[in-house]
Amino acid sequence: MTYTAKDYSKLIGMNGFSETLLKNHFTLYQGYVTNTNKLLDTLDTMLKDGRAGTPEYAEIKRRLGWEFNGMRLHEYYFENLGGGGQFNKEGRLAKKIIESFGSYENWEKDFKTTGTMRGIGWAVLYQDLTNGRLINFWINEHDTGHPSGCNPLLIMDVFEHAFMIDYGLKRADYIEAFFKNIDWQTVEARLK
Repeated sequence: MTYTAKDYSKLIGMNGFSETLLKNHFTLYQGYVTNTNKLLDTLDTMLKDGRAGTPEYAEIKRRLGWEFNGMRLHEYYFENLGGGGQFNKEGRLAKKIIESFGSYENWEKDFKTTGTMRGIGWAVLYQDLTNGRLINFWINEHDTGHPSGCNPLLIMDVFEHAFMIDYGLKRADYIEAFFKNIDWQTVEARLK
């Protein structure tokens, strides 16, 4: 089974994100899809050729997590954009946010603060599937730091490629634009 890059061109024209920024970001995402497929094909060939126990196989297997998660996190990211940023304060997600953070405002402050931490990575709102609790996490790299047994709900890319073309070092301004474009229906639909 081969992964195919999804078309997110409908996001072009989104307020606060230039066409250049988005097209560059789409190209980066397509690279993750291509590399995921290449690595899976290489691993399959090596397995069939009896080279599964080699250091080369191990390194490719480790790299797969980076490429696959880079692909999947970008898909979640692009799919939770394109909305008008209007949060439904009466919805299931709102109830879970209030249950977990006390208020929407507390959650938003924590999420934005997480996104402005120094470094590169992702700010992700996760749902712990064991008890339903919502927790904001900083994910430093694609393939490390993801909480086991949790479901990603809202994903914000805070690697430089997501904002530097339009915002330079003003990550907080990018985060404001991100919030104005969240598709909250998509985010709420991910809630288990």
